[in-house]
Amino acid sequence: MQDLVKDWMIDLVFYVEPDSPVLEALSKMRRRYVNSLIVKIDNDDTEYGIVTSTDICDKIVAQDRNPSQTKIREIMTTPLVSVKPEQTIFECAKIMSELGIHHLPVMDENGTIVGMISATDFLVVAEALGHGDGDRLLR
Repeated sequence: MQDLVKDWMIDLVFYVEPDSPVLEALSKMRRRYVNSLIVKIDNDDTEYGIVTSTDICDKIVAQDRNPSQTKIREIMTTPLVSVKPEQTIFECAKIMSELGIHHLPVMDENGTIVGMISATDFLVVAEALGHGDGDRLLR
């Protein structure tokens, strides 16, 4: 049996508006214990971006910018790179490694975001791989 993205993704996704201040995103990320938020760029739900804790570090803190005066659209990453639920976890890890990213939204065939997978999820994946097929309790 292949390990698929849908078996390891988190299906709870949080959003932020592109014109929201970064401070709002920071508060939401901290309260929800997440390291990324999806940015809904248009009202048709067809175009998205992403803002991550790395963006906050590199584009706010390291550049001494005020998060209450900086808009999400100024620091978000777009276009969005995503994976499909049916892709293998190994394909997903390879994409993340090659692109140097740590968060990937999971999109279904209709372009709807159905989950997120992040580099920290691969800690659990690696542990499960080490235990072999007999231990599926980690999922």
